[in-house]
Amino acid sequence: MAMRARFGVLVPAGNPTVEPELYRMAPSSVTIHFARLETLAGDPGAAEGMEQRTLGYLDSLPAATHSLSALHLDVVALAHTGVSYLTGHAREPALVDRLQGLAGTRAFTAARAIIAALRHLGVRRLGLGTPYPEAISVAGRAYWQAAGFDVVAYHRLDDVANIYEETEARAYALGRAADSADAEAVLISGTGLHTAGIVERLEHDLGKPVVTSQGATLWQALRLMGIPDAVRGYGRLLGS
Repeated sequence: MAMRARFGVLVPAGNPTVEPELYRMAPSSVTIHFARLETLAGDPGAAEGMEQRTLGYLDSLPAATHSLSALHLDVVALAHTGVSYLTGHAREPALVDRLQGLAGTRAFTAARAIIAALRHLGVRRLGLGTPYPEAISVAGRAYWQAAGFDVVAYHRLDDVANIYEETEARAYALGRAADSADAEAVLISGTGLHTAGIVERLEHDLGKPVVTSQGATLWQALRLMGIPDAVRGYGRLLGS
């Protein structure tokens, strides 16, 4: 049996979404291995305390990354888009350098994967949908603008008590609300949202690419590992 590429993922401790979604979408040529980032700042996924909790995950990077080291991974991803927003686009290269030093291999953040995906698709004008509290959503808009994208449409999901309790139906509605005629693609931000099952339907309904944090993270990992497999059923990005 041929050796399969090994993909390591650092995920917030309370996130129940990213593991099953990546397993669901990944081709058989790759195995995925997870480590959880701990934080003591409140209820995982809750809007209250999310900023403090998000930045707190950075303190647990060394331990979480070390727990994966014996696997000799091909690539490691930090699967938390919001941490990039609060870090800021200009300061994120230092975070990626730190992550690569800890991992001892190639590493990237979910947000950097999204940047690469949007550029691959030729997107400059973006419709952005977020499930975060206002402060993180504002930081997210600033991040994408600093990365060189025009955020021509934006919608924040209303009445989110806990991001991890949101449904695919709510994620679909967020994508629809974040679109405009000027947007060349729609980005649904957040690895905590269930999005794997809605991307193709949303792309069909909107007539444009839809990029999600999970989809872009997997796509970037496959590229870095040199795996050419097209993944069908989850949108244009993974299917290309």
